[in-house]
Amino acid sequence: MIMIKLNIHEAKTHLSEYLAKLEEGETIVLCRRNTPIAEIRPLPTIPKKPRPIGLAKKVFHVPQAFFEPLPEELVAAFEDRTA
Repeated sequence: MIMIKLNIHEAKTHLSEYLAKLEEGETIVLCRRNTPIAEIRPLPTIPKKPRPIGLAKKVFHVPQAFFEPLPEELVAAFEDRTA
């Protein structure tokens, strides 16, 4: 992976050029008077297609106990009624 080292003035002057480099996956080390102060990395890409519904079908089963009421002491703990 290539890292680009830039001083702040250079980054401000050619911002759109360096944004294009970021989109290509490069990392920029931002410097003040040649001293590194920050690293700028591209964000992970978001999948173009939504995930299909039912990926765990027949792999995971929600037990019937999941739908039953919680024990009173657990509800009290969540509601801070433990006194």
